[in-house]
Amino acid sequence: MNPSNEETLRQGFKRYLNPFMVFMWRLGLGPFINFAPTVSGRIMVIAHTGRKTGRRRFAPVNYAVVDGEIYCTAGFGGISDWYRNLMAKPEAEVWLPDGWWAATVEDVSDSEQRLPLLRHVLIASGFAARAAGIDPFHISDEALTKTAAHYRLLHLKRMAARTGPGGPGDLAWVWPLAAMVLLPLAMRKRKR
Repeated sequence: MNPSNEETLRQGFKRYLNPFMVFMWRLGLGPFINFAPTVSGRIMVIAHTGRKTGRRRFAPVNYAVVDGEIYCTAGFGGISDWYRNLMAKPEAEVWLPDGWWAATVEDVSDSEQRLPLLRHVLIASGFAARAAGIDPFHISDEALTKTAAHYRLLHLKRMAARTGPGGPGDLAWVWPLAAMVLLPLAMRKRKR
């Protein structure tokens, strides 16, 4: 992919798709987003701390679970803000369909297992790998090594399960309120 297209794709994710995904998780729809992983990919949210601001930040990313361990990739490489934030402060929260976890993050891009782990993450990414021009099922190891040379591979080590405010589903209260407002309006229109 040429640098201009990559930057356009990166900005599209950052400005539009990522905020939408975080909002869906906050509405309590995270598990439903993961209902068709071969199409939409497996998506989790990493809540982390901004390295400059110290503010809470969110990064929806594709991930794979390999032998019970969580892996994701920074497809835009080391320039990704969320990646740089996690390298500055590797403590995070991970929102997964099966729960909300505290985690520590480690860059394993230099691991001997990088290529097979990266392929697992790209397969689990659904459309995202194909949007970047990668067919993870058919690309050779040599071509993948070259194409994804700048990708960073991260290992997220789950710690204790989390509960409480500020996690996935913190906006789920919207659903009953919306039903209370929209249902009477729908019924009113039917009576006419």
